[in-house]
Amino acid sequence: MTAAEILAEVFYGLVGLLFLLVGLHARRAAGPGTMLFWLILAFTFIIGPWLPDWVTGLCIVVLAVLTALGRVRSGVSDAPTDEETRKNADRFGGRVFLPAVVLAVTAVLAATFLPFGASNAIGISALAAVIAALLLFHVPARDVPRAAVRDGVRLIDSIGPVGILPQVLAALGALFTAAGVGDVISSAVSGIIPAGSRLAAVAVYCIGMALFTVVMGNGFAAFSVITAGVGVPFLIAQGADPVVVGALGLTAGYCGTLVTPMAANFNIMPAALLEMRSKYGILRAQAPVAAVLLCVHIALMYFLAF
Repeated sequence: MTAAEILAEVFYGLVGLLFLLVGLHARRAAGPGTMLFWLILAFTFIIGPWLPDWVTGLCIVVLAVLTALGRVRSGVSDAPTDEETRKNADRFGGRVFLPAVVLAVTAVLAATFLPFGASNAIGISALAAVIAALLLFHVPARDVPRAAVRDGVRLIDSIGPVGILPQVLAALGALFTAAGVGDVISSAVSGIIPAGSRLAAVAVYCIGMALFTVVMGNGFAAFSVITAGVGVPFLIAQGADPVVVGALGLTAGYCGTLVTPMAANFNIMPAALLEMRSKYGILRAQAPVAAVLLCVHIALMYFLAF
């Protein structure tokens, strides 16, 4: 294994340990179904590379069944009170967003400058964000391990199974690609795009990315399928820059993320956490922005890719 792969396994192991703690917490707070869900997920994260494929597949099926039967519930019992939340909000104000900024900036820097950062940027930036949060909130050194684990477990537990949806949907996109869905889409699109029309090809690619993301709920899942079916044969084959096509194609898919309930961790879960009257309120607010951004993506790709 390379250094990057070893570091990635370390991060997967740390995430698996957090899932393990969530499962142990659920044993007394949410019932055996919830505990089993998180323990199985921890099992796949910690020793996944050494498991036969059929065992990993069976674990995923069990996770899906437990979720579908409503056996996975939140077991949070130590959430701060409304008074504590209000007091801390008044105390820290906008500074509470600094760890999130540190996470984003560190991820970009790690992916750009570290030799092993491209595949480990999120793990590296997450550690940096944790350190920033501990310093910002003045956590005593003796309480650091307990605070990090306690709040990490509470956050994962409050998000629930929705948190692993992007990973599952990305795997589904790879499965669709392997099954030849991209070839089917390419055959269908060939009768729509006029020969040699770059603008039509760009529009179909970007709109297809957005629409398939709406269906899949994840831009990564849509990317492999639509790029194989439209991007490569109708754009890159006409001389488009693959880097521009790939970068703008993926973010065009995010325009679909803004308007789909399938992206539950982005659109439905925040509505629940904010106790909004309508769980689709976020989707309605984001729809105009998504439409404008999609048009901007089409224009940018047309002028920059060729």
